[in-house]
Amino acid sequence: MPTKSQTVTEFLASLSDDRRPAIKALRTVIRKNIDKKFKESMENGALAWTLPHSVYPHGYHCNPEQPVPFVGIASQKSHIGLYLFCVYTQPGEAERFREEWLATGKKLNMGKSCVRVKKLEDIPLEVVGRAIKRITAKKFVASYEASLPESVKKKRARKA
Repeated sequence: MPTKSQTVTEFLASLSDDRRPAIKALRTVIRKNIDKKFKESMENGALAWTLPHSVYPHGYHCNPEQPVPFVGIASQKSHIGLYLFCVYTQPGEAERFREEWLATGKKLNMGKSCVRVKKLEDIPLEVVGRAIKRITAKKFVASYEASLPESVKKKRARKA
């Protein structure tokens, strides 16, 4: 279940013993491979990496007061959710991610951008790391802006 934790330290401390190793391993591989322009924080009860307003002033199109999400990890009721917004917005990246994951022989339970796993052994960490590393902040902004609904693009053009 999403936590009420306000800090990353509180979130990690709140995890059950069966979830902590997988979430810590995911956090480590993300931190090792992510572009330093993204910032780690807690967003909506999940560990998140976002593109801060200092890098992308427009913010998230659904709520411009929030930073743009990139990747998140949540401890849900029945699984660990790895939210790969970064893969969802990149042309061809979701397919590449799926192919690389499946090539490891591990089962993939994935929606548009959410991968659901139960334990550390279910996760090919090297696949997650490569996907995160391939998507720089600059590349992410370009694909994010290209994916925005026309109504958002028009609204931003009027403000400019």
